[in-house]
Amino acid sequence: MSGSSLARAAPRLRPRLGAAPLVLPLLALSFVAAAALLGPPLAHLWQGGGLEAGYDPARMVFLYATLPRAAMALVCGAALGASGALLQQALRNPLASPTTLGIDAGARLALAVATLWAPGLLGLGRDLVALGGSALSTLLVFALVRRRGFAAVTLILAGLVVGLYAGALSALLTLLNERYLASLFIWGAGSLSQQSWQPVQQLALRLLVLLPFVLLILRPLALLDLDDASARARGLDAGRLRALAVGLAVVMSSIVVSTVGVIGFIGLVAPILSRLAGARNLKSRLLGATLIGALLLFLADSGVQLLAGPLETFLPTGAVTALLGSPLLLLLLPRLPKAERPPLGAIRASQGRALSPCSRNALILGFSLALLVFALFFGRDGLTGGWHWLAPAEFAEILPWRWPRMLGAAAAGCMLGFAGFILQRLTGNEMASPEVLGISAGAAFAAALSLFLAATPHASLIGLMAVLGSLAVILAILALGRRSGFQPERVLLAGIALNALLDAVVGLLSATGDPRALMLFAWMAGSTSGLDAATSLWAAGGAVLFTALTLMAARPLGLLPLGPAGAASLGLPLARARLYLFLLAAGLTAAATPLVGPLTFVGLMAPHAARLLGLHRAAPALLASALSGALLLVMADWLGRTLAYPWQMPTGIVAALIGAPALMLLLNRRSA
Repeated sequence: MSGSSLARAAPRLRPRLGAAPLVLPLLALSFVAAAALLGPPLAHLWQGGGLEAGYDPARMVFLYATLPRAAMALVCGAALGASGALLQQALRNPLASPTTLGIDAGARLALAVATLWAPGLLGLGRDLVALGGSALSTLLVFALVRRRGFAAVTLILAGLVVGLYAGALSALLTLLNERYLASLFIWGAGSLSQQSWQPVQQLALRLLVLLPFVLLILRPLALLDLDDASARARGLDAGRLRALAVGLAVVMSSIVVSTVGVIGFIGLVAPILSRLAGARNLKSRLLGATLIGALLLFLADSGVQLLAGPLETFLPTGAVTALLGSPLLLLLLPRLPKAERPPLGAIRASQGRALSPCSRNALILGFSLALLVFALFFGRDGLTGGWHWLAPAEFAEILPWRWPRMLGAAAAGCMLGFAGFILQRLTGNEMASPEVLGISAGAAFAAALSLFLAATPHASLIGLMAVLGSLAVILAILALGRRSGFQPERVLLAGIALNALLDAVVGLLSATGDPRALMLFAWMAGSTSGLDAATSLWAAGGAVLFTALTLMAARPLGLLPLGPAGAASLGLPLARARLYLFLLAAGLTAAATPLVGPLTFVGLMAPHAARLLGLHRAAPALLASALSGALLLVMADWLGRTLAYPWQMPTGIVAALIGAPALMLLLNRRSA
């Protein structure tokens, strides 16, 4: 979608009732929360002689923990609200925020990496480390979408992918370095707990330094409500101004992350509420977003302290804000303008060189067989750890351990390859993937419940719960998509909201400090080491069944690139076809997630491998995508069990770490 289209669509977010129905209840709730949280300690101080009384533990807690925490919530909320307002104005995207663009995830990953391998950088300042991570993730998102005109949905999808990739890296680092990063994980989820006034003062001073720069660009930034041509006619360099505004927003967000961790969705919710409250110009929207962000975070943190009881110190406020922000994103979906998608044929034409059918088929078959044989028979020696080929005498002892995990990985990769191809054809967007639907997050949520509620959770119970959780998310997405006729962008954005919501719940469970949280991390990482022969054979049977169901959808997948009008003119019932394809993609993802976890990017990468081979027709491209997904996960499984021998690396995360950077480079090289 062009910037001018989003600018014209922005007034759709304006209400008819003015600011009072939104702002006054928020202020009233804030006063109630302040009275409930701060009233009893103040009464105690008044009765005990005031601030100058002798030693009193309750007084010390109030002065150096409760009050600084309230101030920190107000300052952080104001900064995140202003950051989101700047991003939404600069990018003309009502869904842009530090969370949805992957800015926060990049900062958190940078802090984890510095903690492990470059602690000296933390001595120079955590702000610089967090800013570096935020800047890199932001540049990566923009690099992925710059050739698509920064379309609204594409930008959010790219931010989600980068955020998921950073999350996968963080999860792997946490698994491999539990002693050093367990506390960092809990803090990084957004903890506002304070023990003095110093962090609040330092954060406020840093943000005040940025205030003059925000005020300087405020007036020219307001001209971005016009289209680019009108802005240039007034002597405005729109590109440079956008870069400056985005840079200021990134700095604000990274400073907050370095101080308190990731606070989800305040930067998204506050500017939207400001617009809904009737703010007509940028100045009022920015002021409103700053105030609303401060009040929202104060309310969320006050609720954590009042309701969590003894656990309030360990309960991350950032996860709670995601619980509040995700439903708002779902409510905003009907107001989001429809995205303009380029013809898929143009994407295909720019990918790879065409090969003759015989050469292509021979190349695919030969490479696949060679890779399977290599992964099955070549590996590490169990005694010496050296590389070697299996001797025939070792087959009976070693192969029963290798072939089930290889077969299970191949089955999961096949299903994810199908799912990714279907989603990318449905949306005409090569950034779409099964992770976007939120089905993987649903599986993780259900697995977390089984770990925390069952006395002795078995692997089969965890797998069953994961499937049930995936199916529950499918039903939720379908219910949300029926009103729009299963319009792809709306369904994908509903998946983003559900993904964030379920991830927040999983984060809350993990932040309790229970040792089972590490079991949850291990499952989410996607290890195939526990697959047995029976499970792998069932997975292979499911892959065969889904292959037949997917090939039945080859005709609608071949017609969708023609556009809604062209496909309908050829007799394709669009609503029914989209419903079937979304159900099919969701079922494929639900079946694969218990095998390899929710963090894999196979569904994103496999369709690109099919396009590189020059496959245009739906059926051959589907099969090539499935085969690419299977081979990618087989290779990831082999690397996971050999690279760090005798330790086992999770297959799902290995696949993401290897394939996602290659995919990003591929997208960056694609010609316009």
